[in-house]
Amino acid sequence: MRKGVRNTLHVHVSPSFATLWLMPRLSSFAREHPDITLSMSASVQHSDFTLGQVDVDVRYGVPNWPNLTVECIFDELVTPLASPAFLRKRRVASPADLVATPLIQSTVSVVQWADWFASRGVDGAPAAFAFRFDRAQMALSAAVQGLGVSLESTTIAESHLRARQLRAVFPQRMGVPVQAHFLVYPPHHSRRPELGRFIDWLRRMARQRPRRAGVR
Repeated sequence: MRKGVRNTLHVHVSPSFATLWLMPRLSSFAREHPDITLSMSASVQHSDFTLGQVDVDVRYGVPNWPNLTVECIFDELVTPLASPAFLRKRRVASPADLVATPLIQSTVSVVQWADWFASRGVDGAPAAFAFRFDRAQMALSAAVQGLGVSLESTTIAESHLRARQLRAVFPQRMGVPVQAHFLVYPPHHSRRPELGRFIDWLRRMARQRPRRAGVR
């Protein structure tokens, strides 16, 4: 803990968002707000604000949280992603080609393979998958290893795309746009100046997302 720090902000975050998007940016927050200590936890369980242990949640899912302030962090595009090596070995010219291709399922994703195939007008989406994971970060790691095609957010996968470990299988227009990550907190928490400063910083980080390599 840094000397002289008195103000602590308790932030609860969904795991993949924490690992893949938020953690790489925390040095920026530390530089801008050295007087705020972030106490951060990550799990798929939403915070119970009545316990008084958390100031703000970053939640993933479909927003249905009454009596709370809910703000979308950014728009996302969910699309098939695979490693360049995998795509060199597999001919994937159209969405229908994926039916016979090893697919990686992220079981908690707001967009499932059946949704994506339906959006492309493809019947016969597979009932079985090469791998199934309950975390986006594990599904993306499997795709990086060349184990199959993952259906994930290009925003959450941006570090893999930028490093050219993954690339979008199809043009951007074939992705499914979603709003899936949200800032959530009780309205009275907005009176905390530390929370206001964290939210302002997060908004700026979301607006500054770089153009992702590997997304056509």
